[in-house]
Parts: sequence; C-alpha cells; structure tokens
Amino acid sequence: MDIMFGYAIHKDQQIDYDKNDCRILKLLREKVPSFVTCIACGSCTSTCSSAQFTNFNFRKVHTAIRRGVESQIKKEMSNCMLCGKCQLACPRGVDNRAAIMAIHQAVEQFDL
Repeated sequence: MDIMFGYAIHKDQQIDYDKNDCRILKLLREKVPSFVTCIACGSCTSTCSSAQFTNFNFRKVHTAIRRGVESQIKKEMSNCMLCGKCQLACPRGVDNRAAIMAIHQAVEQFDL
C-alpha cells in the first residue's frame, strides 16, 4: 500500500550544457560579438513593441540560446517585428537587430 505524504519526487531539471546544442550561440559569437556582453537586464523586453501584442520576450530567447535549449527559439523569433527599440534601450550596446537577423539565419541554416 502506497502512502502519500503530500509531496512527490520529480525528475531533476538541471541543464547538461555538454549535451545541449550550442550551434546558434557559436554562430552569434562570430557574427555579433556584442551578443555575449548582454547581462539579461530586460531593457530590451520592456521596450519591445511586439511584446505588447504577443508573448515575445527576447530575454527568454537570449537565455535559451546561451543554455543551448534551441527547441523553442524558432517559434519565439517569428514574433519579432525588427523595430529596433530593443537596441536603443540596451545599456550594454548589444546589436540586437543584427543578433535577431543572425538567429533567423541560424534557424534556417540548422533546420530547427
């Protein structure tokens, strides 16, 4: 007889960076060197015009790319309108528009 004590043991959610696919991150480091200076402050997301109408969040895309979790990137990137507000708001001077274009190219190139 199984007794429930009000908790359950779940599979761990740690990220194994060695097993993840970081092709997009490597490509971005070459094409847009300023991408790695991002500190994920959220300024880009807070000024995003697309985020007002969709659930687009460039900070989540950035984090997914750095972690190598590339499964959700294609869907997210289709919401960007390339208005450039994120680039103007960035305190680190990250070239977000170039990064977004490179991400689009990488998604097509790597067939994600």
